[in-house]
Amino acid sequence: MSDHGNELNRLAADVDEAVSKAARTVELGRRGFLISLVVFVLIIGQLLPWVGRHTGWQVLFGQGGAIPQLFAVTSTLFGVVASVLALTTRRWWLTWVCAMGGWFASVDGLLAVWSQQSSGANNAAGNGPGIGMLVALAAMIVLAASWMRTAWSRT
Repeated sequence: MSDHGNELNRLAADVDEAVSKAARTVELGRRGFLISLVVFVLIIGQLLPWVGRHTGWQVLFGQGGAIPQLFAVTSTLFGVVASVLALTTRRWWLTWVCAMGGWFASVDGLLAVWSQQSSGANNAAGNGPGIGMLVALAAMIVLAASWMRTAWSRT
């Protein structure tokens, strides 16, 4: 009789563990594939020109001005690093980090584009936003929206 009781207790513990794990993780499905593609597009955007002849990764390391650098940092941190972590671990709380950080980076991106459009007025580097900055901004907006939909899907 105690063998059946032990088996039942082990089964209950396994079920509790599975439910607890399911509560902490998120199922991405097709949205995960879309997010992966957009992260790849964001990485491509980092390789293209952002400010004058400086590419996104050069801006990330300090060339091209402070506002574009802020966008390069936030888009890399939230768009690439946090997204890859969220995709691999499927942790629900990371989807919120990616969603909120993605919107923050999107606003930074709008400011970076604006700073490059008005760079002639204050003699700042750049003659307008480069194609890489525009690609990165579009990718961040799509990522932020996708992560927000994913985060809200759990509530």
